[in-house]
Amino acid sequence: MNRNKLSFYLVCLCFSALPTFLMAQDTPNIVWLVSEDNSKHYLKLYEEGGAPMPAIEKLAKEGIVFEHAFSNAPVCSVARSTIISGCYAPRVGVQYHRRMQFATLPQGLQMFPAYLRQAGYYTTNNSKEDYNFKKPYGVWDQSSRQASYRNRKEGQPFFHVQNFGRSHEGQLHFSKKKMETEKTITDPETVAVFPYHPNTPLYRYTNAKYRDLHMEVDTQIGEFIKQLAADGELENTIIFYYGDHGGVLPRGKGYIYESGLHVPMVVRFPKKWQHLAPATPGTRMDGFVQFVDLGPTVLNLAGISRPGQMDGRPFLGKGVKKSALNRKNLAFSYADRFDEKYDLVRAIRKGRFKYMRNFQPFNFDGLFNFYRYKMLAFKEWRELYDQGKLNEAQSQFFEARSAEALYDLDEDPHEINNLADNPAYAKILKQLRRTLDRQLKSMPDLSFYPEPYFLEKGLDNPVAFGQAGKKEIAKLINIANLSLKPFSKAQKGITKALDSDNPWERYWGLIVCSTFGEEAKPLYTKARKIASSDPEILVRTRAAEFMGLTGQKGLVSVLKDVLKKAKNQTEANLILNTVTLLQERRPDLSFDLSRDMFPAQWTAKPNDLVNRRLEYLLKE
Repeated sequence: MNRNKLSFYLVCLCFSALPTFLMAQDTPNIVWLVSEDNSKHYLKLYEEGGAPMPAIEKLAKEGIVFEHAFSNAPVCSVARSTIISGCYAPRVGVQYHRRMQFATLPQGLQMFPAYLRQAGYYTTNNSKEDYNFKKPYGVWDQSSRQASYRNRKEGQPFFHVQNFGRSHEGQLHFSKKKMETEKTITDPETVAVFPYHPNTPLYRYTNAKYRDLHMEVDTQIGEFIKQLAADGELENTIIFYYGDHGGVLPRGKGYIYESGLHVPMVVRFPKKWQHLAPATPGTRMDGFVQFVDLGPTVLNLAGISRPGQMDGRPFLGKGVKKSALNRKNLAFSYADRFDEKYDLVRAIRKGRFKYMRNFQPFNFDGLFNFYRYKMLAFKEWRELYDQGKLNEAQSQFFEARSAEALYDLDEDPHEINNLADNPAYAKILKQLRRTLDRQLKSMPDLSFYPEPYFLEKGLDNPVAFGQAGKKEIAKLINIANLSLKPFSKAQKGITKALDSDNPWERYWGLIVCSTFGEEAKPLYTKARKIASSDPEILVRTRAAEFMGLTGQKGLVSVLKDVLKKAKNQTEANLILNTVTLLQERRPDLSFDLSRDMFPAQWTAKPNDLVNRRLEYLLKE
């Protein structure tokens, strides 16, 4: 038996030996009711035209509604890894969805339910985990579809998570035949279609169907609350309801817009535990709360100190004042690889303003992604774009983005009008740019190393790896930020990066070249040399990407060569992302790929990322 497991057994033995009257601690039960894949935009509680959800609305009348609750990431595994650790995912190496390998928790840190168990709580999860961490022993008493708080010892406080998957993205993977034959409860003609979506019968039906799914979730939540009441535990239990990240209509889940991050959250305190609430029942709070804060908040409600390795801070319980909570107006978010589709986007929201930094802006949002495009709405949106039938707002999803964006969410809640070049907003742009820059460098953000390099060098101890490379990462961020200057002022810095002995400085110098596009043509000669002979194949890939995006020749042979030299699936998938991007932007190119180029084990399973890319590229 290893030392960690032995220590946990000893702690549990101590608690199991306590008599029942001691187990009946003066601590609340805590329940999380978690709906999958739904932002606040689809609930009547938050938005006119949203789904009526009477069970949630009743919780709201008896509890606190958080107007500004945010997932730090717009997709399940990264959001849930943030929650379970209380740590920002790019700091601890769990920012990629789906994971290629499990990361290790920061040294000395446990997943937060383990601290509850050690304090005598019965911890249960029914049933989704989806963590990108290796799960240590002793997190849950039960974690399965049968997990229930009912199995605890008499008088033992419990922490229970109940997940509701009926609103999950997969529920909208219906066929045209089903759409034609299955009517919705919500009238499709009454729903509002977002201004960046095409207003078509398919989009109206999908919106209506999605609202119906919300109502089904609400019914299930209502039944669970009735069970809690029947068990005599309702008035001894603090109940949280929240969505696990943004909604799944296109440009929601997986994307760092508000539709992917801004979630519903309601917390009900029974009378017995009202002293732990920052406000009276029926209050709507304006202060910002984030998923990174959820674990520390539960620990605080249970009277347990927050571990120092956590980034989050409690927003409920002892020591939290309403005035201080309402002053919180900052949220940080991140989006990286989403299945086989690579990106690197970071954002800071402060009050009404949202600053978004696209570190690879040429890697457009709508780039093909297998699971997303199983939804008819995604397919139709792309088809209408290809046919030239979309307006400017509807076309943005399929076009290169700007390196930075600024949105006034009071005036532009759907993030369509980028104010970054508007002189009237220059001051707030610079302030938020600096705030984000400090955030990324202080962690530091591990995504500035390519994923394959991180998996090889940093996976066993991501935090120590990041701290050892903190100065180097800051330098890489500075190189990336050259794209925010005019090319005439950035050229010297880019040239220095391309001439560096550090492969990742060359890597980021080339990404900046691709961001500038044809403006960076004075650097073609250097890029061609790097593409042909650089010792690092991922640097060669970025050089070929720059050449391809700017209409140059010679890139096809480079990319085929680096694909043959890829050491693992992660490298191959990153290279194939560039191939897919170039194939989308330059249909004249022919890469002449075949499955024989790759080891069979990389494409053996339908959901393997390399397999998904090849199916698309080979039109299988």
